[in-house]
Amino acid sequence: MAYVRSGDKVRKAVFPVAGMGTRFLPATKANPKEMLPVVDKPLIQYAVEEAVDAGITEMIFITGRNKRSIADHFDKAYELEHQLEQRNKTELLKIAQNIVPKGVSCTYIRQNEALGLGHAVSTASHLIGDEPFAVLLADDLIHGEKGAVRQMVELYEFYKSSVIAVQKVPGPDISAYGVISGKAQAERVYLMDKIVEKPALKDAPSDLGVTGRYIFTPQIFKHLAMLKPGAGGEFQLTDAIQTLLNEEQVLAYEYIGTRYDCGSKMGLLKANIELGLLHPEIGDDLRTYLRDELAAKL
Repeated sequence: MAYVRSGDKVRKAVFPVAGMGTRFLPATKANPKEMLPVVDKPLIQYAVEEAVDAGITEMIFITGRNKRSIADHFDKAYELEHQLEQRNKTELLKIAQNIVPKGVSCTYIRQNEALGLGHAVSTASHLIGDEPFAVLLADDLIHGEKGAVRQMVELYEFYKSSVIAVQKVPGPDISAYGVISGKAQAERVYLMDKIVEKPALKDAPSDLGVTGRYIFTPQIFKHLAMLKPGAGGEFQLTDAIQTLLNEEQVLAYEYIGTRYDCGSKMGLLKANIELGLLHPEIGDDLRTYLRDELAAKL
């Protein structure tokens, strides 16, 4: 199998945020699902912070209609900052000023048609060039002592191979995931030989389901360019990963951390409760409420 060595540093991340978010209607009729809050931050900010924590400095957002508030969120808010400064609200001013840390840039690409995740990633090829890069799906909020992307970047820097995040998925739930098979390479690391999109339980090659974090070598763009549309006319990232396996080694990594599927209502609610309990401002009050007030109503 060919072993491709590309650049050493992962400096760029792609955030596909053009989806319609229909599961959360009417909340997402005019507001992007990526801007739905978990405690006091929108989902997309958690994803960007995870990328920044991994040393990534160039954020590329693949947007669609009704997504302008994402760009506004990461833009400088002169009027807000002026008001906070005039009112001596220094802590809030720091929060507003540090949503995008110094040295981090944001670029936006408009995906005119919703043609699938593979198509969304391919639209960033001219900005990525011949470099490795990350892809983060904001629907998947992953919380841990060390960010999932940072774990994956460290793995990439050691192996110089594409890395796909996976988690163990019990029983029939596996049919909602892309599923990999492969040989154990190291602890929590698998050398992939196959990836299947949403198989029936009986056809699933393992219990390892793909979650929304990827590190790719730039060779993925050649395989994305060769994709043919599948169901619904969409171009599937999974199909490009499968053909990439024929050219270079691809690793699956069972990251350490807790994933919240914030593309579902229950997942978003769980994230708000569990991260709310960890929040320094409201954690104690929320714990008291859940224990003393809410428990009595159940």
